[in-house]
Amino acid sequence: MTIQEQISFLTRGCVDIVNVEGLQKKLESGKKLKVKLGCDPTSADLHLGHSVALSLLRRFQDLGHTAVLVIGDFTAAVGDPSGRDSTRPVLGREQILENAKTYTDQAFKVLDPNKTEIRFNSEWLDPFVSGKELLQTLQKVTVAQVLERDDFKKRMAAGSPISMLEVLYSLFQGQDSVALKADVELGGTDQIFNLLVGRQLQKQNGQEPQVAITVPLLVGTDGVKKMSKSYGNYVGLNDAPNDMFGKLMSVSDELMLSYYELLTSQDLATVKTLHPMEAKKQLAGLLTERFHGKAAALAARENFEKVFSKKENPDDMPLLKPAQGAMLSAVLFEAGAAQSKNKARALIEQGAVRINGEKILQDGPLSFQDGDVLQAGKRAFFKLSH
Repeated sequence: MTIQEQISFLTRGCVDIVNVEGLQKKLESGKKLKVKLGCDPTSADLHLGHSVALSLLRRFQDLGHTAVLVIGDFTAAVGDPSGRDSTRPVLGREQILENAKTYTDQAFKVLDPNKTEIRFNSEWLDPFVSGKELLQTLQKVTVAQVLERDDFKKRMAAGSPISMLEVLYSLFQGQDSVALKADVELGGTDQIFNLLVGRQLQKQNGQEPQVAITVPLLVGTDGVKKMSKSYGNYVGLNDAPNDMFGKLMSVSDELMLSYYELLTSQDLATVKTLHPMEAKKQLAGLLTERFHGKAAALAARENFEKVFSKKENPDDMPLLKPAQGAMLSAVLFEAGAAQSKNKARALIEQGAVRINGEKILQDGPLSFQDGDVLQAGKRAFFKLSH
């Protein structure tokens, strides 16, 4: 690729590039760039929203650069305020380390492990806060700069508290870039302030400022809110192949094109020539193959077509052994088909629950025979047994 082709490849689907001239200069130097992405292990699972930045990091790897995945074991205990309207609960050290164990395994479903450095930011932030460096750094960042943050402005206007730890968070993330001498830092659009602080601190420490690149926050499968486990609109990197394929088939045609742009390197002009249903199946297949392999992706497509096109039951239904007479809403909740009993009752009232193909429209005691099939929504099937 020419330098301009590399820049187009690396910035596809991106929002902020600070600055393009700096990126061009770094690429023209011919050196292997150190490209940083930080993630705080605040939960055990990653989803496709996380994989947008990971996919961009993989593009840098494909051009021969080094990815540095920073596990924020220090900053997770602080709580990133970016884009939040309330203070994030502070996690204990044990929970942080437990979550961190799963992160690398999931990240390597996207990244090339041979071109990835894994670093924990407690390595440099523990001595940073215990020595004089923190005080020296605090002198270089003004209160006015911190209060210019959009998320802080909104919280102050709403009378929502902002902790001093949150105020310091951007300094800690910026110090990550100083410690690593990062050439490029990636993040979501809600991270732009933190990435720019990293540039500022690098300048003040005599380093060439990193290029800051942000990617959009991926919209969830509902097409409304950003993808989040708490909203129930996520596709987890550890989702079973059938679940992953099915969730991706549920997105709108418009959202499908956004997923193609942000999560794949497919040519969008070619995608738009396909029938929307076929394009969606190919997208679901590509992403399921990425995280589970080709055989699992093909099997998931066959399962989807059998269940949704031919209206047949899937072959691999999990066996469910509820108590005879148990409330249907409780059975759905305990089986994991609904996030709560109230949501299970809502599914029933919406006509989304069936037994042997017959809609159940009212919650009540479950009566069943061995081999009956319980369906909740479009994707959850269970074979009932005593």
